[in-house]
Amino acid sequence: MKAVHFGAGNIGRGFVGLILHNAGYEVVFADVNAELIEALASASNYRVFEVGMSPTSHTVDNFRALNSASDETRVVAEIASADIVTTAVGPNILRFVAPLIGQALEARSARQAPLHVMACENAINATDALRHHVEASLGDAAFAAVSERAVFANTAVDRIVPGQAADAGLDVTVEDFFEWVIESPPFGANAPTIPEAHFVADLAPYIERKLFTVNTGHAGTAYLGYEIGVQSISEAISIPEVFTDVRAALEETRTLLVAKHEFDPTVQEQYLEKNLVRFANPYLPDTVDRVGRAPLRKLSRRERFVGPAAQLAEMGIKPIALLNVIRAALEFDLESDGEAVELQEILTARKAEPAVVAVTGISADHPLFPYLVETFRSVQAGY
Repeated sequence: MKAVHFGAGNIGRGFVGLILHNAGYEVVFADVNAELIEALASASNYRVFEVGMSPTSHTVDNFRALNSASDETRVVAEIASADIVTTAVGPNILRFVAPLIGQALEARSARQAPLHVMACENAINATDALRHHVEASLGDAAFAAVSERAVFANTAVDRIVPGQAADAGLDVTVEDFFEWVIESPPFGANAPTIPEAHFVADLAPYIERKLFTVNTGHAGTAYLGYEIGVQSISEAISIPEVFTDVRAALEETRTLLVAKHEFDPTVQEQYLEKNLVRFANPYLPDTVDRVGRAPLRKLSRRERFVGPAAQLAEMGIKPIALLNVIRAALEFDLESDGEAVELQEILTARKAEPAVVAVTGISADHPLFPYLVETFRSVQAGY
């Protein structure tokens, strides 16, 4: 069995690549980072260290590595003969990966079993987006001719992979908790063999549960910690004020998730508590700068803060705690992060109303809009 995985970074090696390796697949890593690909291509193995309450380590071998920028022909050939294609490149990069998948589908024999394509990104229905990009790269007619050669399935992925030590090399340190949930209906009776993944009939509740709990809480901890000058996530969540504010935000998302998806309130409370413990893991040297980066994406319409806040507002609930975290995110002004710089430019150049629309995508007729305007004005008043 062979899997091609786009994104040979820490998440690719320490999460998706590891699980595929454990499932018995030969993994072909594809990435545009020439130095990383060269290191992987010359290595026989690397190690993944799981840290936390149940620490362990894994040795990953049986992999190859290709440069997807300079060696597109070989990457396409590998995909054309693979069983699985996965990604961990970031939602905004999927459009660059898609043409290679499209070319591979054209080169793939119709007699082969369908290629299983799964985007493992922190975004809702990322595989649907990838499929759209593949279709756009080929054109409607060409995609229709090869569409049966692939099965596209959405996933929800969850594992905290912090920034790594400068001398770590290819080895990766990750938390000892992970979850890879995959929607099963697209596969019919022919789901891929991935023992450590969890297949479900309806993925939507799991995607929102993860995004509105793990990602909301993790990034919220980062922004609130950054605001008071704390360096690490574990240190930030240990501060009572930050813990209280993050927990309050997650209690609001819990209210939404229980009402919308009918999660058992007790089970959701346990999930909430589990994640607060995860953020406090002292063995993960994660920084507020790394977790807080890309605030424009994190503040966008369907993402971890505005997404649940908008749905709560539609239910007639003012999301006070989420608005507080949004306020902290607006004050994230890390000079080394391009999105943070752009965010600050928007806030200084525009009045609150147009800034809200530009940053969050919430229109003036939405019940959340006046609350966001109030929040943006409070931040701008301090400039």
